Amino acid sequence: MIGELAALGAAFSWTISAMLYKEALLKTKPISANIMRLTSTCTILLIFLALSGRTAILTSLPNYAVLLSCASGIIGLGFGDTLYMISLKLIGVGRAVPITCIYPLFGLLWATFLGEPVTLPVVFGALIIVLGVWLLSKEKNANGMGKQKKILVKGVVSALAAAVFWSVSIAMIDVAVTLPETSDLEHALAINTIRTAAVAIALLAFSPIIDRNFGFLKMERKTWALLVSGGIVALGLGWFLLAFSFIHVPEARAVPISSTTPLFSTLLAVLLLHERITLKNAVGAIMIVVGIFLIFFF
Repeated sequence: MIGELAALGAAFSWTISAMLYKEALLKTKPISANIMRLTSTCTILLIFLALSGRTAILTSLPNYAVLLSCASGIIGLGFGDTLYMISLKLIGVGRAVPITCIYPLFGLLWATFLGEPVTLPVVFGALIIVLGVWLLSKEKNANGMGKQKKILVKGVVSALAAAVFWSVSIAMIDVAVTLPETSDLEHALAINTIRTAAVAIALLAFSPIIDRNFGFLKMERKTWALLVSGGIVALGLGWFLLAFSFIHVPEARAVPISSTTPLFSTLLAVLLLHERITLKNAVGAIMIVVGIFLIFFF
């Protein structure tokens, strides 16, 4: 039961972080936001390890676990999260979160390419997810080729691309935390810290190219606080809980539970962010969650 609760905790953590990111993105660019978020969160995680006397565990990790962690961070937190922030800025929490949460479908697709059988519930679940995404991408007044429709399309495509990167990243982190040498709480924390540090260093190194105006150094204090808070909730807590759940339950069970984020995000987007969520959007979010459960539990 602890594994399932951890996965559910991850889903709720990601909902809270999405709301914090959305507010921060009103005042900064997605790439600047991601650089500052990851750098600050990495620093906090390293300080926590140092204060708790756990820094030695970072050097005790096997080389292949470190490589998997670094690759997972760059793919998922670097590419995936930047695209996620772009989608949040363009189409809001109520739409972006449900679409990005279809990453289990892509994970299943990779497994199918490797020879796993495709069952009828899997096909049916995939169709439901596709229909759910279609409903989320519908705009009531977007019949022409206007600016609003272009923004919607760009936001949806960014969210879908983020889901693809996340699916690869999660598969890597699952392998890293379920190795015989790393399958405990302390190693899960160390692996999560390494993956965050790897992408933070990479983004800082390339910041003169990808953030030419160094926007991450010029943001307001409130924006920085929102990003740091979101980073701690999403990376420090959310990803740690997901990695911890992999230790106790199979990925095929933990991932769908962690994908219930759309249910939380749709509700909170209306209540706290006052986003306009249509009946189609709400049904689309529910269909994505139902489709994921069909694929993994039947």
